[in-house]
Amino acid sequence: MRFNEKAIIFDMDGTLVDNIPYHEESWIIFLKQHDIIIEPENFSAQNHGTLDEMIVRFFGNDLSKDRIHELGLKKEEAYQNLYKNHIKEVNGLTPFLQKLSQKKIKTGLATMGIPSSIDFILGGLNIKNYFQEITGGIEVVKGKPNPEIFLKTVEKLQIDSKEAVAVEDSMGGVKAAKDAGLKVLGITTTHSEEELMDNGCFCVINDYSAIEIS
Repeated sequence: MRFNEKAIIFDMDGTLVDNIPYHEESWIIFLKQHDIIIEPENFSAQNHGTLDEMIVRFFGNDLSKDRIHELGLKKEEAYQNLYKNHIKEVNGLTPFLQKLSQKKIKTGLATMGIPSSIDFILGGLNIKNYFQEITGGIEVVKGKPNPEIFLKTVEKLQIDSKEAVAVEDSMGGVKAAKDAGLKVLGITTTHSEEELMDNGCFCVINDYSAIEIS
C-alpha cells in the first residue's frame, strides 16, 4: 500500500511488537497466583481497557486505588520478565519510522500501556525518538474501545483526525480509532485480514515492509 497522510498514530502492543501472547500468558499466570482461574481461550474477550480497568474486572471493584495500582505493577513486572528476552519489532518497523521522519510525517503512539511498559518496548527497540507524541493508558479515564486515547493523541499532534491514520491489531483498538474519526490500517498479528477488514479497516498489512510512502 502507499501512505500519503499527514500523520500516523500507532498502537504499541501487537502493533510495534508481536507480544500479545506474552501479555496473555502473563495475565493467566498472574491471576492464577491470586486464585483466579481463566482459560486461555476465554481471556481475549476480557483483554481491553486500561490496566486499572482490567485489574478491577478480574479482582472486583472493592479494592483501594493503591491496591489496584500495586497489582497492576506486579502484573506488568511479570509480563516484562516473560517477554524481555524476546523483544523484536514487527518486520520493517524501524525503516518505516525512518521514512516517516524523513518525510516530516507526524508520528504518535496511543497505547494502553503504563509508562514502564512503554519505556520497556520503545527502549528495547531504540525507537522512542521517532514519536513526537506518546499517550499512555494512565492519561485517560476510559481505555480502548473508547476513543479517548486517540482523541487526546490527535490533539497533542495538532492535526485533524481526517488527516491521520491509526495502525491497530485489535478490534477494540480499531473501534476506538474509527470512533475518533481516524482511518484504520490493520496489522495481522492478532486477527486475520478478513476479520480486520470486516471491522472497518481500510487496508490490512502483515508487516511494515508492505508500505510505501509517497
